[in-house]
Amino acid sequence: MDVLSDAVAAMRTGLPHSSRRDEYAPWGMRFEASEGAGFHVVLRGSAWLVPAGGRPLALGPGDVAFLPHGRGHALLSAPEAEPRDVRLGPDGRWPRPASPVRDPSAGPPDTVLLCGAYLLDRSRAHPLLTGLPEVVHLPATIGAHRSLRAAVDLLGAELEEARPGADTIVTSLLDTLLLYILRAWWEREGQDGAGQPSGWAAALADPAVAAALRAVHGDPAHPWTVEELGARGGLSRAAFARRFTALVGEPPLAYLTWWRMTTAGRLLRTDDLPLRTVARRTGYASEFAFAKAFKRAYGVPPGRYRRRAS
Repeated sequence: MDVLSDAVAAMRTGLPHSSRRDEYAPWGMRFEASEGAGFHVVLRGSAWLVPAGGRPLALGPGDVAFLPHGRGHALLSAPEAEPRDVRLGPDGRWPRPASPVRDPSAGPPDTVLLCGAYLLDRSRAHPLLTGLPEVVHLPATIGAHRSLRAAVDLLGAELEEARPGADTIVTSLLDTLLLYILRAWWEREGQDGAGQPSGWAAALADPAVAAALRAVHGDPAHPWTVEELGARGGLSRAAFARRFTALVGEPPLAYLTWWRMTTAGRLLRTDDLPLRTVARRTGYASEFAFAKAFKRAYGVPPGRYRRRAS
């Protein structure tokens, strides 16, 4: 199983949204804090990204900026530009601010942007995502992140002109874009000062820990033991437990329980399965044992959680 895809799926709610924006200088947009995550891609021209309480970041053509934690920020044509407020709609969309009518003779826009948002459930945020910086900046570098660039090009083309099937295509491309952004960060940027993987990038790069994570994600219902998980990577029980805890941040069985409950929450939100089926799929022999563990993790019984999420 793919741990990165699972981490995203565990948090995702609703559908992602995106829009193409043509801006004429001077321009500025201020985005309020939200439960979701946002991204901006500069297709043409330049922009300044100003995180809440952070330093302005210059963005050039082809640059991608991902804001995983939903904090407020501004996007400006210049640091001194006055921003207009952009507020999320009820469905999580970022509406385009009203722009004055432009004289066709004024020429092409100074900046063309792709802006988008993903709706997330932060109550079960995977540490793979919570460990990201406030802004994931992926500069346009020749030959780098080719899959990411291809997804950006396809998304930009779909948003430029409405064509049959665009709704489904755009949603799929947005899901793909998010995974490409995260993959690019973890593969190229998730390193320490010596150029070695750090944090969860190190966990995914470690053969023994990665094998255990794949096993847990692939079959959370299995009654895994620390010894059995360690054997997946060729380590003794003690050596594996130390390495897993150091890289993941918690012991193997604690992570197993956390992932089981995260999987249970997703099943209750998205599927109309009987509770006994959800219990069985997450490693609990009885509905009573599952309900007790679920209430300990979420603070409410699973039935009430399902009704609240519907």
